[in-house]
Amino acid sequence: MMFKTDNKMRAGLSALALMIGAALPAAAFAQDASNAAPADGGGDPNQPRLGWYKTCAKQDDADICIVQNLIMANNGQLVTAVGLISVDGKVTRKILQISVPTARLIPPGITMQIDGGKGQKLDYAVCLPDKCTAEVPVTDAMVASLKKGTDVTFTSINFRRAPNPIKISLTGFGAAFDGPAISDSKLAESQKSLQDSMQKKAEEARKKLEDAQKAAKAQ
Repeated sequence: MMFKTDNKMRAGLSALALMIGAALPAAAFAQDASNAAPADGGGDPNQPRLGWYKTCAKQDDADICIVQNLIMANNGQLVTAVGLISVDGKVTRKILQISVPTARLIPPGITMQIDGGKGQKLDYAVCLPDKCTAEVPVTDAMVASLKKGTDVTFTSINFRRAPNPIKISLTGFGAAFDGPAISDSKLAESQKSLQDSMQKKAEEARKKLEDAQKAAKAQ
């Protein structure tokens, strides 16, 4: 399903595409978050992550800064992308965008809940072959709640009509939001560390499978 987008929306979606591409060029969206990660998403300490960080770049005539967090499964698939996007230029806007895997029910949208408080619905702005993206304007009250909060949960509904809640720790959000953008060298270093960790986990999983197969043959 594809929705029509105006110039402002295109600017925001382009920014989110840059965010995802810069963070993990080789990652693909999981077809179903329920198959890719535990229900608490960011609650798994062994799940690969970069945490909250800010990137800034120039796109056409606009300056774009994004405070972001990417949740990935241990197999490297991206489960949820969160971006608070600030666009300054001919188009000026501040939006929160959440991208989740495809095969979502559209009417329910994505529900955002901070520390078990009242949920806020985010309507989908566009669904592409690899992801569905919802958005809502960023307000001062929203930023204040995120800074004070412990965690935020984003819940989408998959095609089986099952909720897929992804919980993300808010530790480090305030520092990323108020602080400077991460340098290219630091981001590259963090990416390499993340990829090395993912490769190590993949190797460990492969070895466990081989050991299990050998044990089965020995019986």
